[in-house]
Amino acid sequence: MGDAMSTDIPTSKEPGVKLADSDFAADRRDLDVRSAVGDYWLRVRSGDLGAIPAILGLAGLVVLFTALRPETFLSKGNIANLCTQALPVTILAMGLVFVLLLGEIDLSAGVTSGVCAAVMAKLIVDSGQPWYVAVLAAVAIGIVVGAVLGWLVSVVRIPSFVVSLAFFLGLQGVTLRLIGEGGTVPVHDDVIVALANKNMPIWLGWAAAVVCALGYGLSQFLRWQRKRSRGLTGSPVELVAARVAVVAVVLLAGTYLLSRDRAPSPLVTLAGIPWGVPLVAVLLIICTFVLGRTSFGRHIYAVGGNAEAARRAGINVTRIKVSAFMISSALAAISGVVAASRLNSVATDSGGGNTLLYAVGAAVIGGTSLFGGRGRARDAVLGGLVIAIIDNGLGLLGTKAYLNFLITGIVLLLAASIDATARRRRSAAGR
Repeated sequence: MGDAMSTDIPTSKEPGVKLADSDFAADRRDLDVRSAVGDYWLRVRSGDLGAIPAILGLAGLVVLFTALRPETFLSKGNIANLCTQALPVTILAMGLVFVLLLGEIDLSAGVTSGVCAAVMAKLIVDSGQPWYVAVLAAVAIGIVVGAVLGWLVSVVRIPSFVVSLAFFLGLQGVTLRLIGEGGTVPVHDDVIVALANKNMPIWLGWAAAVVCALGYGLSQFLRWQRKRSRGLTGSPVELVAARVAVVAVVLLAGTYLLSRDRAPSPLVTLAGIPWGVPLVAVLLIICTFVLGRTSFGRHIYAVGGNAEAARRAGINVTRIKVSAFMISSALAAISGVVAASRLNSVATDSGGGNTLLYAVGAAVIGGTSLFGGRGRARDAVLGGLVIAIIDNGLGLLGTKAYLNFLITGIVLLLAASIDATARRRRSAAGR
């Protein structure tokens, strides 16, 4: 038997014989640029599209509206308007990503933002509280709402659609009770108003852009170095450098455009990055870190992929679901604060109407799957920009309101169709 084994199983000592790769050998092989591009193209063909549809859609919309309105769409003033216009929807969508990753839905996120904004406004106006106390109270209310939602979904086992629909109706009544039917609460606090209506000093904007570009580059190269030192497969250093260069160019180009004077009168200076933009950047960095670099984030993907398998693996599914709803509602509260800043007031319909639909649309258009388990925080930013560009561009064209709804609905349906098709291709490919 020993002789048979020695002849049937090759060893590394035999000349001209190479050992078969182990199951994890692919994780330790070195990739060149060509191989990395080939692997990426194979993933795309298998249905792992990521943010490609959103990026292509974003580029296509920019080209389209630039061609139709070349004198206004890419003007300095309109670019700043696009940034502030996308802020509330982007933040709300960023929170919904956590819930959608679980394969759940939160129909009450929009009205939650309205209730939290109403609480903030009433504390500032009626109680004379400083802005930070009012904002903390608003976020706390959002966390409580999310905790109750998550408990009802994960413990009582009521479908998230039904629970959040009930909250969608009930929280509108809470807003009416706080503000009064047909009323509004003005928001004139300087700090709150500055979020969507004031700009950073130009030097601070450039400093923030440079720090973000350097920080992103350093993190990417350190990650590449750690993988290489451990013998794990990583992207070639050329592709890492190219990715860093693209992000740096986008950051610096955006800063340059927003730092130019866009005031209609030469007597007034209006330049700088709106304060809401770095707020979104900070939230994006935090959410990206949580989802991509923590065990909590990995557990969210695991639960969204297969909740029963995650439970058998020892993951506390209940805690994960409750936490995801709490994060979603907390970000909804921040979205409500930014929306109140943009309008300088809170009304009874704040957070209602199409707010939620646009936020869900932004997340899905950006690349987050409605079926759970796939998506990133960046999807909210990409999708939020798509929604804002459609709304802004059609407004510049002077189209009727019904066309805005029709076109946005078609874009969302197209994104959902791409998601469903990609999911089938991933299943067929065994991914």
